[in-house]
Amino acid sequence: MSNESVRVVLVNTTHPGNIGAVARAMKNMGQSELVLVAPRSFPDEQAVWRSVGAADILENATVVETLAEAVADCHFIVGTSARGRRIPWPTLDPRACARQVLERRNSGQQVALVFGREDRGLTNEELQICNLHLHIPSHEDYTSLNLAMAVQVVCYELRMLALEGSLSSDAQSEWDAPFATAENVERYLEHLEQTLIEIGFLDPVAPRQLMTRLRRLYGRMNLDEMELNILRGILTETQKSLHKSSTAK
Repeated sequence: MSNESVRVVLVNTTHPGNIGAVARAMKNMGQSELVLVAPRSFPDEQAVWRSVGAADILENATVVETLAEAVADCHFIVGTSARGRRIPWPTLDPRACARQVLERRNSGQQVALVFGREDRGLTNEELQICNLHLHIPSHEDYTSLNLAMAVQVVCYELRMLALEGSLSSDAQSEWDAPFATAENVERYLEHLEQTLIEIGFLDPVAPRQLMTRLRRLYGRMNLDEMELNILRGILTETQKSLHKSSTAK
């Protein structure tokens, strides 16, 4: 079992398709342990159909009658909740909760993430079994989340935290060409200026800060050598076309 692996517990799930969708969401994010508390219908073909390649999670799912049975061997239990409580309970968003979950998994504890019924979530009594409550801060105009969506959000945060440090923060870290040097960019800008003068777009007597603005434009980019060569090729062909036209006249 990997350190980020947790037990996903679904309580009294009404629609079997939601169980399948949860299995798919779990497998997407590297989770595999599913426990079902008194589901209305399981096993069910709709669950398999909605799992889309995650049928193994359904096949290995455990079905129990009560939440107490589902979490009996767990050391830390997180209950998802969308409602405020009369008595405050420790509550975190998925990102902050993921850190606590992973810390406890790294220390060898069994952790359960508990999700309630589609229409009303977990009861107060069920939430009181939990050590921590988790709330997904959806937009106030529409707070309803599909069960599988909620599982996906929480498991995604666990996955991202587990991968922390192994993913590149640079979108261009695996580029297919070396980036252009300052010298080559300068040559391109000189070439561009000359071409703009030749086509009559730039008046060297009254340039109106055009090249300054173009320098700023290209300065915001991170051109690679191939892209720079393409741009210079366009300028060269433009100049050739101009020269042919003037010669024909």
